Amino acid sequence: MKALFVMSLSHGRAYLAIPGPSVMPDAVLQAMHRASPNIYEGELHDLTDSLVPDLKDIAMTDAHVAIYIGNGHAAWEAALANTLSAGDTVLVLATGRFCIGWGEMAEGMGAKVETLDYGAQSPIDLAQVEEVLAQDNTGRIKAVLAVHVDTSTSVKNDIAGLRAVMDRTGHPALLMADCIASLGCDRFEMDAWGVDVMVSGCQKGLMTPAGVSFVWFNDKADAARGDRVTAYWDWRPRVNPDYYFKYFDGTAPTHHLYGLRTALDMIKAEGLENVFTRHEKLAQIVWAAFNQWSTTGPMALNVADPAHRSHAVTSVGIGSPNGDALRKWCENQCGLTLGIGLGRDPADAYFRIGHMGHVNAHMIMGALGTIDAGLKALGIPHGDGALTAAAQALAERA
Repeated sequence: MKALFVMSLSHGRAYLAIPGPSVMPDAVLQAMHRASPNIYEGELHDLTDSLVPDLKDIAMTDAHVAIYIGNGHAAWEAALANTLSAGDTVLVLATGRFCIGWGEMAEGMGAKVETLDYGAQSPIDLAQVEEVLAQDNTGRIKAVLAVHVDTSTSVKNDIAGLRAVMDRTGHPALLMADCIASLGCDRFEMDAWGVDVMVSGCQKGLMTPAGVSFVWFNDKADAARGDRVTAYWDWRPRVNPDYYFKYFDGTAPTHHLYGLRTALDMIKAEGLENVFTRHEKLAQIVWAAFNQWSTTGPMALNVADPAHRSHAVTSVGIGSPNGDALRKWCENQCGLTLGIGLGRDPADAYFRIGHMGHVNAHMIMGALGTIDAGLKALGIPHGDGALTAAAQALAERA
C-alpha cells in the first residue's frame, strides 16, 4: 500500500506567532548550545551577577529582583508567598484569564479574594476601583493584583493610573503587577508608576526559552512579609546571596542564564526606547490589516479602543468554528502558528497573534499575508484591502 502524502507549503522554517513562547533569536539559542559550565566558580557566577542590573533596567527600577526556576505561575506564587499571611484580603482586578488565575492561586494559599471582573474586552474601571478602596477605611485589602497586559484578551491596563487612584485614597495596599506578556514590549516603568511588586518571565519579550521567571519588589513589599513564605520561595536570600547557590536555592538554570545574557545584550544594543517603538509600530501595522478585514464578515478586534490594546499580542474574534479552522489552515498549509482562543467561550471563535520579542516588519507582513490567504481558502467573509492597508501603515512608519 502506497503512503499518502498531503501537499503542503509549510515545509521550511516555521513561524511561531503565538503570544509566548516567542520567536527565539538564533544568537540566544547558540549561546545556550554549550556544554554544562562549572557551577561552583568562575564565568557562570560573573555572568549571573551581570544579569541583575540589566533586569532592573528593563523594569525601570532601582528595586530588588529575584530569579526563580519556573514559569510565570512560579513568579505569581513567589510574589504572594513573600507578602501575604493566611486570611489577608487581596483585590483582583480581572481583565482576562490571567489575573483571575493569580487570584485563584492567592485563594489556594489562604487569602480572601475579592474580584472586580471587567470581562474580556475592557480595561480596569479606575473610578470603580477608587470607590472600592475609599470604602476600605480599615485597610482590609492587603494587595491589589492587576495584569498590565492580559495575554488571553490583549487588554492593556493603566497601571500608573491605578497607582494614582491608590494614592488619592491613601490606601496602603501593595500594588502588584503581572508583566509577563508586556515586559520588553509595552512600556512599563516600575518605579515611576509606583508598583511595589512586579512579575514576569523570560519567554516573551525577553526572548529566552521558557523556564525562568522574575519578581521585582521594593522595600515596602519586603517589609510586608507574611506567614506564607517557605525557604524555597523566600526572595531575601536570592537578592542578597552570601554564596552563589542562594541565587536559585540550588543548582542554577545554567543554559537559560547564557541565553538570557545574550537576549539582554540584544535589547541593550537596540535600545529599550527603540524596542518599545518597534513594538508599537508593528502593532499598528497588524491593526491596520484587521481593521480592513473587519469591515465585512464576523472578524473583530477584541479590544475596540487602541489605547487599551497591547503592543505585544492581539486577540481577535472571528466566530465559531472559524478561529480554530483558520489556525489549523495557517499552520498546516503555511507553517504559521497562531495562538488559541485562550479562556474564551467558545474558544474556537477566537485566535491570537503574538508580535512580541524578536519580530520585524517582514515577519509581520508574512503573517498577515498568510492569514489573508487562509480567510480566502476557507471562504470566511472578510473585508478587502487588508494587506494594502498594512503595507501603507508600514510605509508611513518605517
